Amino acid sequence: MAEKKSLGKTFTKGILIENPVFRLVLGTCPTLAVSTSVVNALGMGIATMMVLICSNVAISALRKVIPDKVRIPAFVVIIASFVSVVQMLMKAFVPAINDALGVFLPLIVVNCVIFGRAESFANKNPVLASAVDGFGMGTGFTAALLSMALVREILGAGTVGAGTGSLMRLFGDNVLNGWDGIDLMGKIPAGLQLAPIAIFILPAGGFFVFGLLIALTNKITAEKRLPEYELHDCAHCPMSAMCRHKEDLGVRD
Repeated sequence: MAEKKSLGKTFTKGILIENPVFRLVLGTCPTLAVSTSVVNALGMGIATMMVLICSNVAISALRKVIPDKVRIPAFVVIIASFVSVVQMLMKAFVPAINDALGVFLPLIVVNCVIFGRAESFANKNPVLASAVDGFGMGTGFTAALLSMALVREILGAGTVGAGTGSLMRLFGDNVLNGWDGIDLMGKIPAGLQLAPIAIFILPAGGFFVFGLLIALTNKITAEKRLPEYELHDCAHCPMSAMCRHKEDLGVRD
């Protein structure tokens, strides 16, 4: 019973308490770049989640085999291998989304969310807990991308889920009966239509929405009295094991 509760806590912490985007502020580059539409955000979120789960499991299983001195290069090789597999799958089954994500798909290799969980969690915990951690962090990352994409796509393009059909066809041609998003501007009477606010799909709009959602997340966690994540604690730093300054600061493992 205690183990199930622990695994449940491991999963849920990545959604809000330690959300990788809004609480830990990791993976900001792909978050701002691909959150211009729901379909791109969903594609990047699923791809990142798959790599997170698989790399966490592999690193956890090999944590006692990989020498400490070469663990960083080993982690990079493991993560890059899974990224290559995910990229090939997306090229084969959802080429439109693969093209839309562009260079940000292979750059998952250096995503701080994945590397951080590999170093701070998977390298120190059993396989099952590491898989749950990857799933929870991946869910939190995907949720963050989708929340940003919803705001930016609605205000910046006047649509919701445009192009989703290219992703849904992965699960069959009849999924959602061919639904391919909603054109909100087309549903508003001609006399009441407003032009979309294009700045929201530009970088400036992305930073604006990002800041607002971080503030909202902090407010929710404060109201619920959820524990703060100690960003300045050396124990939570992915590079703490390699850092020599913690000795000068009197920090112990």
